[in-house]
Amino acid sequence: MDRRQGLKLLTGALSLAALAPARAFAQTPAPAGPFKLPALGYANDALEPHIDATTMMIHHDKHHAAYVANANGLVAKWPELATTPIETVLADLSKVPEAVRAGVRNNVGGHWNHTFFWELMTPGGPKEPTGELKSAIDAMGGLPGVSEKVNAAGMSRFGSGWAWLVVKGGKLDVISTANQDTPLETGAKPVLGVDVWEHAYYLKYQNRRADYLKGWWNTVNWDKAGANFKKATG
Repeated sequence: MDRRQGLKLLTGALSLAALAPARAFAQTPAPAGPFKLPALGYANDALEPHIDATTMMIHHDKHHAAYVANANGLVAKWPELATTPIETVLADLSKVPEAVRAGVRNNVGGHWNHTFFWELMTPGGPKEPTGELKSAIDAMGGLPGVSEKVNAAGMSRFGSGWAWLVVKGGKLDVISTANQDTPLETGAKPVLGVDVWEHAYYLKYQNRRADYLKGWWNTVNWDKAGANFKKATG
């Protein structure tokens, strides 16, 4: 098979995947090991039209599953990874053996980031923050201003990474991290975060990251964000 034939087959397969209903895709079984692929908690198509079903399936069942499998593979090289709390590991990567540090940063970090991400989204639910989080956001300029700052952080991230609303020094702040780095390493406690890797949006939005970021705010689980804020300030 030459390269042209291979590309034609790949294009055809992607086209079929895009047309197939979300329920046709079975989730990847969780790999053996201490790290587990969490369930989404909602159907692949639940966040339509803002995030399409095929993207959700590939993002969760393929990309996140790969981080989990790779993280479990690192346990054989560093057994303490199986017993040390994940947030403790990610908050101080200098304590991770150098031989596995990059793998832990990328794969354990990717697992943590994505687990946080899935829980932060929900179909339906409140359309804006409430309670203490609302007061903190209002003090920072209100939701329109805060969402604009988060979107700007996402747009300014060259290549792959994340944009975050965090608590740092007792106050809300907006930061961006590269690749699968987490806010934990900076001493920040995340309230919400949005994935700006191309695999999070490219099937629907192609190069229009700004449109993806704008649409993403319609998926935010403000109850969860409020709980994250309470934990971060408690």
